[in-house]
Amino acid sequence: MTAATTIPTPSSRAHREPVEATGTAVLDVVVPVFNEERDLGPCVRRLHRHLTDALPYPFRITVADNASTDATLAVAEALAEEFAEVTVVHLDEKGRGRALRAVWSASDAPVLAYMDVDLSTDLNALLPLVAPLISGHSDLAIGSRLAPSSRVVRGVKREVISRCYNVLLRGTLRARFSDAQCGFKAIRADVARRLLPLVEDTGWFFDTELLVLAERSGLRIHEVPVDWVDDPDSRVDVVATAVADLKGVARVGRALATGALPVAQLRRELGRAEIGSADERADERAGVAPGMTAQIVRFAAIGIVSTLAFLLLYSLFRTAMPAQVSNLLALVITAVANTAANRRLTFGIRGRRHAGRSQVEGLVVFGLGLALTSGSLALLGALAPAASHGIELAVLVLANLVATLLRFVAYRAWVFHPRRQQG
Repeated sequence: MTAATTIPTPSSRAHREPVEATGTAVLDVVVPVFNEERDLGPCVRRLHRHLTDALPYPFRITVADNASTDATLAVAEALAEEFAEVTVVHLDEKGRGRALRAVWSASDAPVLAYMDVDLSTDLNALLPLVAPLISGHSDLAIGSRLAPSSRVVRGVKREVISRCYNVLLRGTLRARFSDAQCGFKAIRADVARRLLPLVEDTGWFFDTELLVLAERSGLRIHEVPVDWVDDPDSRVDVVATAVADLKGVARVGRALATGALPVAQLRRELGRAEIGSADERADERAGVAPGMTAQIVRFAAIGIVSTLAFLLLYSLFRTAMPAQVSNLLALVITAVANTAANRRLTFGIRGRRHAGRSQVEGLVVFGLGLALTSGSLALLGALAPAASHGIELAVLVLANLVATLLRFVAYRAWVFHPRRQQG
């Protein structure tokens, strides 16, 4: 199976030096695995059959064994003996990001992809995924379970978590791609060589960090609607992954804010135009707050993080303190952080001018939230003295939602109103 194609370099949109790919793999599909001795064989055989039938270019399937402790490596090596297009890379440490970095950095294929071993994503989306990269139209491509035409089967919990995570990314990192964590992505190798050294995460946040960096560098991300069926046997630790993702969001946000990530330099080196409209870029340079829709999205994302932090702190304090005291302490801590985050991220206010006043006024707004949440706890105590901790949390969540709505109105109309910031 041989073919030739041209892959444009990212140095210039006007003049592209083609990369001839004759007799070698044009596409390298990586399948990261950890203890997947049962699913690996059926996955690779199905993938190999699909690529042979549907892809008009030479391909390679690379099984990246992430320090498996079962027979996964032996199964992978047997598959490599069975199929000339299958290779195996063994890593001594776990981590999906670590596996992708290792294989992608060493691959000689001009287009690189990866997919989860459970093949939750319908393989019919694979050619639409990689075609824009082969043609030079796009730099990265992702499968999106949140596109309007996608057909997705999964539980309510995972659906809510996925949508909340993507709202969080839009609000905190200004991401515009719709689905960061779908295990179905591709990237041009020349682009990967520029971005991978700057991506720190070695686990599940690797995808998000790579996409944010690419988007900020002016690269084009192509989204493909996918048919996706949740794997009921998935062993992903949702809580641990969520915590790691939140830490990753904070780290990347800090790096972007401080200039530690050289996105402007990358954009110049890659020959990419600035992201966003001329008005958006002018507003950003002038420090003007974003529009109403963007403010709502960012405020909501910060609100999600604040609510999670509040519930975590409340549960921690509640083990040793009464409900009202726990509520007060958790609210004070999260209110200060919430005000600071909204001041910078939601309303685009930088510098220390009026920062102290904003915190004082933010505490006034916090007082409204305290009155609502404390009042709801008092009402619950009067109506149901024996209510469980779970019911307490449910009541507090509802009260916090109302308080959050009032907080946004107060922030926008009073605390961070543009005219007050200029005074």
